[in-house]
Amino acid sequence: MYRMQAGELQICVAHPGGPFFTSKDEGHWTIPKGEVGPGEDLLATAIREVREETGIVVDPGSKFIALGSIQQKGGKIVHAWAVESDWDDAQPIRSNLFAMEWPPGSGRMLEFPEVDRAQFFSVAEAKRKLKPAQAELVDRLVEQLGRSDS
Repeated sequence: MYRMQAGELQICVAHPGGPFFTSKDEGHWTIPKGEVGPGEDLLATAIREVREETGIVVDPGSKFIALGSIQQKGGKIVHAWAVESDWDDAQPIRSNLFAMEWPPGSGRMLEFPEVDRAQFFSVAEAKRKLKPAQAELVDRLVEQLGRSDS
C-alpha cells in the first residue's frame, strides 16, 4: 500500500512477529505475502494476505498497480501489487497467528502474530526497512507513479 502525505510518497510495510524478529529492524520488514491456494488468482491472494496479516480490508475493485515478481534470497518468488490507501497506521493491526515451540526444546507451543506492526515510511526508509530483494518493488512503484522519490 502507498499514500501521499504532504506531497511525499509513503510506502506501508509490515514487521514480522514472533520471537526471532523482536529486535530486528532494518532489512527484515516485508510486504504481506503468502501461499497461493489451489485455483486462487495471484491478486486475490495478495488481497487476502493483506487482510490476514494486518486486518486491513482492500477493496478488490481498487486500482492496483502491478509491480511484477521478485525472487527472495531463499528462492521464494513474490508477486506484488500496490494500491493507494488512506489507512491510519497509528491504529493497531490484527494479524493471524502461528504456533511454534518456544523457547526451543521446551515442549511448549505458543502462538505469535505473523505480523506485529505495519507502518508507512518514506521511500528511502521503506527500502532500508524491507528485505533487500523486496526493496526493488519500491523502485518499481516509484517508476510506475512517475515520481522521483528515492
